[in-house]
Amino acid sequence: MDQYAHLVKLFLQGLDQYRLSIAKSEPVELYQPEDYILGLGGKRLRPLLALIACDIFDKEPALALDSALCVELFHNFSLIHDDILDAAPLRRNHATVHKKWNTNIAILSGDMMLVKAFQALQNYSAEEFMQLSAVFSKTSIEVCEGQQMDMNFEKEKSVSEENYLKMITCKTAVLLGCSLQMGAINARGDKEDQTNLYEFGKHLGIAFQLLDDYLDAYAQTPEFGKQIGGDILANKKTYLLIKAYALANQYQRKELDRLINLDGTNSEEKINGVKHIFNELAVTSTCLQLADEHTRLAITHLDNVKAGESKKNHLKDFALELLKRRS
Repeated sequence: MDQYAHLVKLFLQGLDQYRLSIAKSEPVELYQPEDYILGLGGKRLRPLLALIACDIFDKEPALALDSALCVELFHNFSLIHDDILDAAPLRRNHATVHKKWNTNIAILSGDMMLVKAFQALQNYSAEEFMQLSAVFSKTSIEVCEGQQMDMNFEKEKSVSEENYLKMITCKTAVLLGCSLQMGAINARGDKEDQTNLYEFGKHLGIAFQLLDDYLDAYAQTPEFGKQIGGDILANKKTYLLIKAYALANQYQRKELDRLINLDGTNSEEKINGVKHIFNELAVTSTCLQLADEHTRLAITHLDNVKAGESKKNHLKDFALELLKRRS
């Protein structure tokens, strides 16, 4: 991340200016939740990728600041609504917007952030706006589709590997690709380079989510930032569980059904039992192999971008650093 500290600083300065512009806006119940969630921090990965994509073509990164704000507003809009759907009490160790205010305010404030995400792109020329809004609109729809698929999975007894990969692509990966493509548009990159950067981000996002599924069950350190085994306790259909059901014999499938139906008082038995079956079926190695495959695909697309090798190597190192979470 150190190699991009100046880009992070650039974005945060722009974000501070944006937050100042809404600080005195009324009604306060509409604007305070927006300022609140934008102030909770986070990696700022998506806006950073937009700036990186512009910089990789040796163009002034500030050209992509409005695109960066656009994707950050959209991401935080989606977090507000996701937290409502999940009935989540905390976001980044602070109260979620719907808990701090109420659900109605959270919905309305989130809706406004979505509109403002599109509004941020109006600062560009008509031609650039058309290109940016086409990419962003498509991505926005796909993210909503992915969220609905994820909710549908909660009610479905079985989910195919193909549908799971489609869900994480839409829900998580496409916004990374979109951020990079928007930055490339701001840099006047050609269509081929835009596509390669989009595909780089998409495959990086898929690999990231697969590793997240693995780490939820197998991370050894508290730095992971989540309860180890939380997905197992929540009966979440991760890649590991989907693959285990696909490979399990009759006995293993019956045991998985029993473990999943255990209540919260048997959390240790549930986590250890499910992980034992994961180990028997070697689904962890399959998950890591698939993540590596998508990582290689991402790097191949990055290698095909017509830009300086030094800056491409910086981005490659940054991507691999993001994925280096297997402790």
